[in-house]
Amino acid sequence: MKRFNMKDEEFICENCKEKVSKLNYTARDHCPNCLYSKHVDINPGDRLNTCLGLLEPIGIEKYKDTYKIIYRCQKCKEIHKNIMAKDDNMDLIIELSRNI
Repeated sequence: MKRFNMKDEEFICENCKEKVSKLNYTARDHCPNCLYSKHVDINPGDRLNTCLGLLEPIGIEKYKDTYKIIYRCQKCKEIHKNIMAKDDNMDLIIELSRNI
């Protein structure tokens, strides 16, 4: 079972260079502008992954009453999933949904 460590932090997106603010209702784990993430965790919030590659959004899947963004790490090629956030770029979410 994955353990969740709450890490809701501001950061500068390494893909689009936007300043990303805290989410304030759960942990921020990707950029709401371009949807990219960073391969920093083994378990959510632990910051123990040494890969540190960019996680490129490649698709969407239904998850309970919301959706998960499907990522492929540009460095190690591992597939990773994050729940979408309320402020995510819906144009990109819709574009990714066409990849199903």
